Amino acid sequence: MSYYFSTTIQTTFEDAVTRVTEELQKEGFGVLTVIDVMDTLKKKLNVDFRKYVILGACNPGFAYEALQKEDKIGTMLPCNVIVQEIPGVGAEVAAVDPVASMQAVESEPVRTIATQVREKLKRVLGRLR
Repeated sequence: MSYYFSTTIQTTFEDAVTRVTEELQKEGFGVLTVIDVMDTLKKKLNVDFRKYVILGACNPGFAYEALQKEDKIGTMLPCNVIVQEIPGVGAEVAAVDPVASMQAVESEPVRTIATQVREKLKRVLGRLR
C-alpha cells in the first residue's frame, strides 16, 4: 500500500499552491501550517532546493471526531499535502493517504474516519487535473 497519492498539473508552483488550498477548502479543510522547505533548507543548511511546500491540512469535524475516539491521534494530525515544482512540467501535488498512515491505530472508528478523509483528499487532487 502506498503512503500517498499524487497528481501532476501543468501550472506554476504558485498557482498550484493557490488551487490546492482552494480545493481543500471546498472539502472542509483548512491549512493550519505552511512549511516552505526551500526557504527553511536555505536558512538552516545554506543549500539550494526546488520550490516545495508542506501544507498541514485539517478538517476540524473529522479531527474532532477522531480525537473523541482516540486521544493520542493528534500525533498523526494534520494531513500533510505537498506541492513541489517539477521543472519543465509544472507542479506535483501529493497527499498522505490517511488510511495507510492510520494502519498502526487499532480502532475501527478511526479507520472509518481515515477512509472518509482519504476520499475527500482524492477528490481534491482529482479536481486539480
